[in-house]
Amino acid sequence: MSIAIADKLKVDAVSERHMPHLDDDHDEHHDSGANTVFGFWLYLMTDCILFASVFATYAVLFMSTDGGISGKDIFELDFVLIETAALLVSSITFGFALLCAKNQNRSATLFWLLVTFALGCVFISMELYEFNHLIEHGNGPQRSAFLSAFFTLVGLHGLHVTAGLIWMLIMMGEMFTTGLGQRTITRLSCLSLFWHFLDIVWICVFTVVYLLGVL
Repeated sequence: MSIAIADKLKVDAVSERHMPHLDDDHDEHHDSGANTVFGFWLYLMTDCILFASVFATYAVLFMSTDGGISGKDIFELDFVLIETAALLVSSITFGFALLCAKNQNRSATLFWLLVTFALGCVFISMELYEFNHLIEHGNGPQRSAFLSAFFTLVGLHGLHVTAGLIWMLIMMGEMFTTGLGQRTITRLSCLSLFWHFLDIVWICVFTVVYLLGVL
């Protein structure tokens, strides 16, 4: 009987020695994820500066049409509204994906990421169609300073959306191979911040470029 009690005490002592290490590992992963997200916030601040500079350039040049067309001659608000709706809805579906990921529901996370990816592709396809339509009618970026600024601003946002779509594909592949670990959820959180940031930038583009452009 005394031997059994002694063995139990040894087991308890070993467990107590290992428990703090498990807690430390958990705290370490949590701190690492928080630092990663904070670092990504810093990156987004630098991206804000980049977009602010391009917006300022557009504000200076949007009246420099060189006797050619202006925004009211080429912008179709109905078309751009559909494009805008696709991107804004994709922000909601990405939110669903992140919630499912935090609940460890991999199949639902993949589903909502696929929906988000499809909506992002719709947005990019419509943007490419708009660019191609303008260039075919002789209104490319070389036509005037206004068009150069327009293609630069809208194209810069489109490049960011394309990067987000590529990142999304990588994350879906990662979930297929490794599941929904803490590192994957942290990366999805960073991608979520990036995607919502692009939605905010596009609202600014829609207001400054398209709505004010048709006045």
